[in-house]
Amino acid sequence: MSSKPINTNTVAGRAWPHRASELGDRLPDGFTIGVASSAFQIEGAARDGGRAESAWDPFTATAGRIVDGSNASVSADHYNKLPGDLTLLGELGVDAYRFSFAWSRVQPDGRGALARTGLAFYDRLVDGLLAAGIRPMATLHQRDLPLALRGGWLNRDTASRFADYAYELGAVFGDRVDAWVTLDEPATVTLAGYALGTDAPGEARLFAALPAAHHQLLGHGLAVQGLRAADVRGGIGIANAYSPVQPASGREADEVAAALFDLLHNRVFADAVLLGSYPAPPEPYETELRLLLETEPEDLRTIHQPLDFYGLNYVQPSRVAAGPVPVVSGAVAGGGPSGNGAGGARGEAGAGSGPRGPGSR
Repeated sequence: MSSKPINTNTVAGRAWPHRASELGDRLPDGFTIGVASSAFQIEGAARDGGRAESAWDPFTATAGRIVDGSNASVSADHYNKLPGDLTLLGELGVDAYRFSFAWSRVQPDGRGALARTGLAFYDRLVDGLLAAGIRPMATLHQRDLPLALRGGWLNRDTASRFADYAYELGAVFGDRVDAWVTLDEPATVTLAGYALGTDAPGEARLFAALPAAHHQLLGHGLAVQGLRAADVRGGIGIANAYSPVQPASGREADEVAAALFDLLHNRVFADAVLLGSYPAPPEPYETELRLLLETEPEDLRTIHQPLDFYGLNYVQPSRVAAGPVPVVSGAVAGGGPSGNGAGGARGEAGAGSGPRGPGSR
């Protein structure tokens, strides 16, 4: 397999010319070098172009939610600085760029016709990427659910709304987008957003958050069907954040807590998508996980769609210790490097506590 040449006439190539040859020898032919972003984190223009509020807008506006009181109303102002940002992407010399559509920008009510102004922004983005020779890779939903969808992912109807949204975007961009990611990090949405309340929408439901996991996965399966129905050209998949898990000690309580965190953060989402089933829970938690175990078989068949790729966001490993509350988390789910997680365990993440991943030192 031949190696991929590294372009030294780029920002990265000029900064580290001694690494270009080394990387070229290590990367296989066809390896894609890219960068990624999410709409809420970079776009700004929170009130421009007909954008409606997402779950993150009231969350960041609530005192105490964000340490420094900041919000994303301006952020990197990508919405207004798109031409310059496209130039920067071209100078980086990347092969691909993964962005996310802001659902509340292109479909403010979470249902119905798509908004022309919102579509026009993404038209300019996608066409600009193609003109620069950069492959557009699109995420349909990266945490910023339209506030108009009452109940959020706890409401089963949101999965159906997501399927309609996927079809509509596929019909518009299907001939230009190179790869489609239905959901990005549904585990984080479930644990941080609905179980712990550290992310939007800020609900601390512990195990009662499990319907949000199932409805996201059901929405994924329905969205895959919607994209296929729209006859999109690019491949279709899903991406989740994964964390290698190990108990903090050999104590049985820590081992059970680690197994539960591994199940909630990793296996629930991988098994349902790739195997068409949910994993069996550790014995002490069978009752708490009944909301998943009692799922309709037809739902799992819908979730278990054939995919073109499966995305793995490798963040960091987690060491898990049993805590006073019967739910588990770690830094990946809870948002902090060593705090109490989704309840049942204290999760710590850091160097040296797990296998080395790409780029680790």
